[in-house]
Amino acid sequence: MESLRSNRKRRVVVVGAGIGGLTAAALLAHRGYQVLVLDQAIVPGGCASTFQRRGFTFDVGATQVAGLEPGGIHHRIFSELGIEPPAATFCDPACAVYLPGETEPIRVWRDPDRWKAERQRQFPRSEPFWQLLADLFRQSWAFQSRDPILPPRNVWDVLQLLQAVRPDTLMTVPYTFSTVGQMLRLYGLGHDRRLKTFLDLQLKLYSQVNADETALLYAATALGVSQAPLGLYHLQGSMQVLSDRLVTSLERDGGKLLMRHSVQKINGDRSVEIYNPKTGKVWTEPADHVVANVTVQNLVQLLGEQVPPGYKHRVEKLPSASGAFVVYLGVKQAAIPSDCPPHLQFLYDYEGPIAENNSLFVSVSHAGDGRAPEGCATVIASSFTDPTAWEQCQDYEGLKQHYTETAIAHLSQFFNLTPDTLVHTEAATPRTFAHYTGRDRGVVGGIGQRVVTFGPFGFANRTPIQNLWLVGDSTHPGEGTAGVSYSALTVVRQIEAES
Repeated sequence: MESLRSNRKRRVVVVGAGIGGLTAAALLAHRGYQVLVLDQAIVPGGCASTFQRRGFTFDVGATQVAGLEPGGIHHRIFSELGIEPPAATFCDPACAVYLPGETEPIRVWRDPDRWKAERQRQFPRSEPFWQLLADLFRQSWAFQSRDPILPPRNVWDVLQLLQAVRPDTLMTVPYTFSTVGQMLRLYGLGHDRRLKTFLDLQLKLYSQVNADETALLYAATALGVSQAPLGLYHLQGSMQVLSDRLVTSLERDGGKLLMRHSVQKINGDRSVEIYNPKTGKVWTEPADHVVANVTVQNLVQLLGEQVPPGYKHRVEKLPSASGAFVVYLGVKQAAIPSDCPPHLQFLYDYEGPIAENNSLFVSVSHAGDGRAPEGCATVIASSFTDPTAWEQCQDYEGLKQHYTETAIAHLSQFFNLTPDTLVHTEAATPRTFAHYTGRDRGVVGGIGQRVVTFGPFGFANRTPIQNLWLVGDSTHPGEGTAGVSYSALTVVRQIEAES
């Protein structure tokens, strides 16, 4: 009880109501801290929020979830908070990938044996490579489940890291500096263009970079998490249910959430300067700890002249991150082929500015999942794009229309998209994401999981400023709701160790 009273005297301000920020806030409030969450957007959830149009509910960015299985990160967090996990169904296959000129997809099945048979049929002579990935995944996942602190920044962090290490963890050490591309060449698969294309497509979704650049240990997890006993999930209702449940827990435990309030500056004393655009009021809120659920680029901007030069230089030296172009379609059910998988990925032979690698990642709603009126469905298609091109373009609306028309033309090769079946069309660009989420230039997915930015070489949750913490996809273990929730749990543990 004395510990609880002590915690209640500790005030935490959380900047950003994305899944990482809300998870940290809900856990801290539940553990007895006084918590205030601030976000400039209309609704919580960040890139995992939703919006409604004409009876359709569209997931803004994230469309699938990992970590709901017993022992998974979301399951652990909901169990601690005493809230029910959202209703969900497995994505099986997790994705159906269509390569150029091919009508039969590569299906990433949840059942490990079925996926093994699929990849052996699709990519002959590649099984030793896949077995390596499976072994590394098993060892890395066991390590991550013991909650290591990566990268460590003080003695307590190092002790947590060492406690997570087991003999099997050491088997991953020789691959610390390896990329997927290097392993492909080592296994004699460097000239397997089909396999390389498939890996490029899948890894770009999870690591922001292709097989040649993606850290092998990260790829092993990203490519292995969709198989049982784990898996990817499709939520009933929308992705918004995650943030809604976290907000309910936060407010139940005395925390406070202020939407439409932007943080203009984080001061060296950990106070934050807040602006309410509705009233024009500006004030400073003191805090014992500040948790920043922002990109590392946004953090540097919020700190201004207070950011240490070395930290600022490191951020400025990061390779350019990707933005996203997303088209949201509300369609009649007649537009959807029978037995359509929940997630598809297409790579097109196309010369033009539609997307980096000319790829589209597509998510399709299920009948009765709450995302569309009866007899209808949602189709959400996203592609990576250079945010700089959108910043500098002279004819923004013209470029946006061109991307939209080209995306629909591509999608029409699989879906029956006609004036009769298209009910609603809307698009988002990096400018859209920058406006609604506040992310620097509208970038998505973190800093890229290259060797030099993954795990022990990435950005720590501890920042150079005492009691200022970073959560989200700029930190270990990376993007996705499961990844940012792990980072939130790490920060909560570190804050408690400091109290």
